[in-house]
Amino acid sequence: MGRVTTRRRVLRVRDGGPSHRADTLAVEEPMEIRVGGRPLSVTMRTPGDDFDLAAGFLAGEGVVHTAADVTGIRYCAGATSDGGNTYNVVDVGLAPGVPAPDATLERNFSITSSCGLCGKAGLDAVRTTARWSVAEDPLRVGTALLTGLPDKLRAAQRVFDATGGLHAAGLFGPGGELLCLREDVGRHNAVDKVVGHALRSGMLPLRGTVLMVSGRASFELVQKAVMAGIPMLAAVSAPSSLAVDLAAESGLTLVGFLRGASMNVYTGEDRITPEP
Repeated sequence: MGRVTTRRRVLRVRDGGPSHRADTLAVEEPMEIRVGGRPLSVTMRTPGDDFDLAAGFLAGEGVVHTAADVTGIRYCAGATSDGGNTYNVVDVGLAPGVPAPDATLERNFSITSSCGLCGKAGLDAVRTTARWSVAEDPLRVGTALLTGLPDKLRAAQRVFDATGGLHAAGLFGPGGELLCLREDVGRHNAVDKVVGHALRSGMLPLRGTVLMVSGRASFELVQKAVMAGIPMLAAVSAPSSLAVDLAAESGLTLVGFLRGASMNVYTGEDRITPEP
């Protein structure tokens, strides 16, 4: 298995004084996702929870919906020319009757935070492929509970404490309890790891939950939340315009700039109550 962190020698300057020291960095490596032995996608990620990442990615693309759709996930032996295993190639087996990914989903390039669907075509695609509707979810969350989530998320980020270089995604229950947290160099990967964990644990759809992310709320993150049946997405930073459009159309509550005692509620404000 790959390491999550590594050490590098750096020149450190503090108050004008230089010194050399070892610095801890978050590891970033490519991971190829295959389905039934067929290459589908490559993403740059922090090693760890790779099976969750693969399952969550496929859930976000509408390929799988429940744990029963997946027969197994494995690292591919023989990933190198000498037959070795890099632990950077993951193959997902689909259950009989589960359609293989459409050829248009194949991505022969690295996924970045800006990838995903775009514009009206993206809105239409999510609306037509999402298995569960979040619009009717009865979740209600108090402002006091919401404002406490960033500190809970931060307190659980163990690798961030060592590197300062990872995003986090945390899944919280209606009472503010942390159900799952994942860290990664890519915010979209962190969310995929959370969703993949839920799928493999038989928890989808994730009704009555709040997804909290450490960065901004992009269209892709809203897409992933909707596809997993999550009714509320909260971020410490800003959403994009397309993220707000998709949230409004899908009935998802989107909260941005969740910091301290303040927040902006962009969509679905009926789920936010002034009580704790």
